[in-house]
Formats: sequence, C-alpha cells, structure tokens
Amino acid sequence: HGSATMTTLADSFLADLDDLSDDDVPDEVAGADASVPLSAIGGGSGAGGKEGDTLNSVSKLPTSERYARVVAQVRDALAADAKAAACASDGTVGSLNSNLGVVDEGAYRLIVDCNALSADIDDEIQVVHSFVRDKYRPKLPELETLVTHPIDYARVVHLIGNEMDVVNVDLDKVLPSATVMVVSVTAATTAGVPLGDEQLKQVMDACERQMRMDGDRRLLIELVQSRMDKTAPNLSAVLGPEVAARLMGVAGGLTSLSKMPANNVQVLGQKRKHAGGFSNAAAVKAGDLHVGHIFQCDIIQRKTPPSMRMRATRLVAGKCALMARMDAFGQDPAANAGKAMRVEIEKKIEQWQEAPPARTAKPLPIPGGETKKRRGGKRARAMKERYGASDLAKAANRVNFNQAETEYGLDGDGLGTLGTSAGMAAASGKLRITAKQTKMKVPKHKQDKWAHKGGSGGALSVNGMASSLAFTPVQGIELVNPVQRPKSNETVSGTQSVFSELRGFKSGHK
Repeated sequence: HGSATMTTLADSFLADLDDLSDDDVPDEVAGADASVPLSAIGGGSGAGGKEGDTLNSVSKLPTSERYARVVAQVRDALAADAKAAACASDGTVGSLNSNLGVVDEGAYRLIVDCNALSADIDDEIQVVHSFVRDKYRPKLPELETLVTHPIDYARVVHLIGNEMDVVNVDLDKVLPSATVMVVSVTAATTAGVPLGDEQLKQVMDACERQMRMDGDRRLLIELVQSRMDKTAPNLSAVLGPEVAARLMGVAGGLTSLSKMPANNVQVLGQKRKHAGGFSNAAAVKAGDLHVGHIFQCDIIQRKTPPSMRMRATRLVAGKCALMARMDAFGQDPAANAGKAMRVEIEKKIEQWQEAPPARTAKPLPIPGGETKKRRGGKRARAMKERYGASDLAKAANRVNFNQAETEYGLDGDGLGTLGTSAGMAAASGKLRITAKQTKMKVPKHKQDKWAHKGGSGGALSVNGMASSLAFTPVQGIELVNPVQRPKSNETVSGTQSVFSELRGFKSGHK
C-alpha cells in the first residue's frame, strides 16, 4: 500500500507540473520528460543531481560574452594609457591615443559597463565562495569560521589543497601570523578527511576562477578611477571615482548631471521598494528610501553615524550638483575645489556630532551697582497714573501698626485699612476712600463736566451708607442723587416736591 501511495503522489505532482504555464516552469523542468522522476529533476544541491555539482552550472558569468568583451576593452584601454604615459615621460608624442578623460558617449558607456560588471563580479564571487565552502567542508570544516573573506578563503584552500599537515604550507603571504597559527592548530586537530581527486579538482578550479574574477574586478576599478579623475575630477574628489561614475552613468552624462537640481541628484539610482501597505517611515529612517548612489559614498558610510546619514545625504547632494557644474564647464581640472569641498563637508559632519556648548553661569549683578534706565516725561507719568494701582487697592494692601486687620471670606482675606479697625474710617462707617487729586493737568471743559457728574476732580465725600431714597414731609419718599452738587444760585430744600410752584423753567437773565 505504501508504494502505491507514493506512486500516486508522484503522478499527481507530475500532473500539476504539466498544468503550469511556461513562465512559471524553469527551463530545466520544462525541457524534462514527464516520465523522469522528481528526484532527477531537482538537480541543484540535491544528492542525486549532477548538474548543480559542476562549477560551470553554478558560475556562468566568467564564460559569458559580455564579461569577455568588457574585460578585453579594459585591458586595451589600460595598455594604451600606459603607452601614452611612457611616451609622455620620454618627451615624445605617442601615436596611440587612449582618449583618457575625453567626455564622449563611448567613455561613459565603458565606465557604465565597468560599474555594472564590477557589481556582477561581486555577486558571482559570493556564489563561487559558497560552492568552494560546500565542497571543501569535509576536509577542513573549521576553516570557514576562521577565514571569512571569500578571496582569502579561496587563497588558503588553493594553498592547502589535500595537505593534512598544514605546518608544511606557507600561509604567511595570504594571512596574518596570528590567523596562520590558529589555522595550523585547528587543522592539526580537525576530524576532516582528504578529498577525492575529482572533488579536489573542482575545488581548485573554483578557487582559481574566484581569484581571476577578483583580479579582473581590480582592473575595472583601476580604469574607472583613471578615467573619472580626468573626466570629472571635482566630483570624484567628493564622492570617489566609483560612485561618481555610477552617478554619471545613471544621469546620462556629465552635462545632464550638471543640469539637475540637488534634490534629483540625491535620488539618482534609488531602488523602489514596496512596503506592502505598511508605513515607509522605518525604511526612510534606515536609508532604504529616497536615497540613491550618493548614499553609498565613503563620506556617508564611514564618516557619518546612522542617525545623521539622511541629513548628510542632502548636504552631499547639494555639493555634488555644484561640482558637476564646475566639471561640465571645465573649471579647476586639478580638483582643488573638490578636495576643499570634501574637507568642508567632513568638518560640518563633525560639528553635527559635537555636544552643544555648556551654558555659562552668569552671576547676578551687584545690588545698586547699575542704575536701571527708566523712562520719564509727561507721557510716561500719565501712563503710569492711568494704569497704576487705585487708591482702594493701595488701602487694602496697607496695614496699620499694632492694629488687627479685619478678614472676610473663608480664605481669610484681609481688608487692610478698609476694615473697621481703620481709625476714623471705622468710626464713620466708610468703606469707600475719597480719591486723591491727581497730578495730571485736566482741561477746564473736562473739569466742569467731571464736577457736574461727581468725578474724581471734585467729587463729594459720600458716606458708604448713603441712599438714593430721601424721606420728605410733603412727598414721603423721594429719589435723589446723593453725589449731585447743588448749584450756587439754587437753594435746595427737602420740603420741595415735584409739584412745587418753585419748580419749572427759569429765566436765563440775571
């Protein structure tokens, strides 16, 4: 029953593979026969697959046409540059021209191809390193933890090979002395076994390919540096030749880059990422969004803390826009402005990291040492009297000596000299204080008006218990104004009423 069940499952899986579209099926599976079992289709790193065990199936870049073409162009260009430099040193004019520093489309295309191929070589080195590590693990499994760099690991494996006594192998030219000692001790105590001839040959070929790709990558970098130092010297001084070449390649040339504003230069070469409906704040803070090739330059990655990298990116983008315009017009080919700009950027980033200056403790002034400037004059005095404390507030804040203060309310607020213990004020039962004559000069027409209304200019002192109701023998109860001052030519008596014969119009003649 078990074999029948497995056969049924295999048939169902094969039927599902047949139903898949050509886009979803890999080339190896699409070209396979339906009768082939699934274990044979796997390949890769499976136990029964032979295709994934070969070096050419894992690493295909060094055998591609693009790799051979770009590396050949780089070698020819470097050879031409060397001949031109030799002719210049001898004082003769060489017949070969390497077009070093010439701003044309071919120079840009070669620089862009070098940058793209350099990035692909880095990825390919990692792939080959994984292949070598998996194949060489039975011989010395501890080596991958002792030597982590892919190129150093390939060099060490190429030197050791199947040698069981690592002491006889000279590793000093590829590793530091301390690491050599640790590797020798570990190899003497390891439980690894020698590799077979075929497996050892695959490991040696992979190590040689890895070191050859590293050498080609160094040639690409050398060409980019030599060309960029002449094509865009100031921009290369700020960003570095590799990042500057990558930036120019994305922008479409130095002239196009010089026409871009700083905010567009900042995002040249950015990778679009989808957050899947979530917020992009974390990605922006980590530097994954709104940044391009400038974010990978040496100033930001090595000399700026992570919390300030976005701010530094905006600063560097603005300076790079200026440097690109200088290079586009051919100004300062010696790159003095670019070097000075780089120093200025580094100083500014260092200033950002400095602690704020400590606040100096300012001592208090000597009492009476400095006379405070006070404004004087008629207008200032009038303003002071207008908005100053009233006589009522001053009396409430004043307390007589050796006399108890009257309090009111639950909080016990004091009345000061307004209370019943305020001498003559208590005896007369007054709580209202007569306003004092101010020093302000009041016009004559306003003095008569205020005197008629009972203002502060000539107000009568009225008892606080005074009432507007007056009791007369004729009328009984009568409304009167207790603060109205009688005229000099009019006699007021309490016996007069509104129906008196003396009330009425009077002649204005005297």
